[in-house]
Amino acid sequence: MDTLIRIKQLVLAGKTLFTSKAQIEMERDALREEDVREAIINAPSISKTIRSRKKSAKKPEYLHIIHGLTYSGLYIYTKGKISHHKGEDYLYVIISSKRDIG
Repeated sequence: MDTLIRIKQLVLAGKTLFTSKAQIEMERDALREEDVREAIINAPSISKTIRSRKKSAKKPEYLHIIHGLTYSGLYIYTKGKISHHKGEDYLYVIISSKRDIG
């Protein structure tokens, strides 16, 4: 299955978790979780996928960078990964910040 489709399905199903760092960044940029979810749903593609260099991980982890717009025109940069939590897949949002288009 296409990774972006899977990510969007997780977002639509409400299976999104935010790190404390992402929450701090969202607060700094006056973003709500709904804004981030909306930008992910509207994103046309995954901008980049990075293989994590985390040595303690048994399997390689992949971080997906997604650039998307909210319906109000906010451009949001998000970095996250699909991971398992309580036996189910979730999108784990690691970084989320607003950038001006200008």
